[in-house]
Amino acid sequence: MYKPGKYVVAVSGGVDSMALLHVLRQVPDIELVVAHFDHGIREDSAEDRELVQQVAGQYGLAFYYEEGHMGPQASEAVARDARYAFLRKVREEQGALAIFTAHHQDDVLETVIINLSRGTGRRGLSSLRSTEEIIRPLLGMTKQMVVGYAQQHGLRWREDSTNTDETYLRNYIRRQIMPRITTSQRQQLYAYSLQAARLNAEIETLITPYISGRELPRQWFIMLPHIVALEVMASWLRAHGIAFDRRLVDRLVIFAKTAFPGKQASIDAAHRLETGKQYIILLAKHL
Repeated sequence: MYKPGKYVVAVSGGVDSMALLHVLRQVPDIELVVAHFDHGIREDSAEDRELVQQVAGQYGLAFYYEEGHMGPQASEAVARDARYAFLRKVREEQGALAIFTAHHQDDVLETVIINLSRGTGRRGLSSLRSTEEIIRPLLGMTKQMVVGYAQQHGLRWREDSTNTDETYLRNYIRRQIMPRITTSQRQQLYAYSLQAARLNAEIETLITPYISGRELPRQWFIMLPHIVALEVMASWLRAHGIAFDRRLVDRLVIFAKTAFPGKQASIDAAHRLETGKQYIILLAKHL
């Protein structure tokens, strides 16, 4: 099922990750390192670490943790970035092959809804998936199935009190929107996500030769339908590590197609776009 070797498994103490840990410890020929990140958002978060550390000890597994001290106002994005930075550090230090996380089908659907609401385009339909670095074995399981497994095996876990805070967009979607989606609609949305993942892989293969450098053929770009040009521009920016939102991409596409040669448009504090007769050029600003 998995290559023999060492893996990091991210365990928060919640039902999803405790179920994942229970499943993985039964897989032969893999060595698990339990990694727990304490964001420092809740006053009782130390109890999560104590539970995970205790269970890791019962399983005879190595345990690593780090405290974030982020405070109750930390955003979901900041907390996520800090958590993954910690997991990648543990993986590197331990020489592990990959990182296991406990994302499941409900997480996929919530992420799709979030990304669609933010206008992230085709990649938003397939952003939560397994990669060589991050393996997500539970993506085919619903939250209900994960909880049922944990109950069946008498597992212990802790409930995160911040999961009821609907000021977080994901919590609002989880509590207000997901319960209204029918089983048939869930299956359709999940199928669209899987299809998008396959199509995105093919699209990236096709456009990679164009976006790997700092110049795009302008006539080719001008002839692209607007919706395709948006995706090419987003992929080009992403390939060069440039953060963007949908409004910026739309502005840059219109500029690249209509501006006279020699004109420039600002992208961010470090980058600008220049139009030439033959090419659209991505330039670094002189800071």
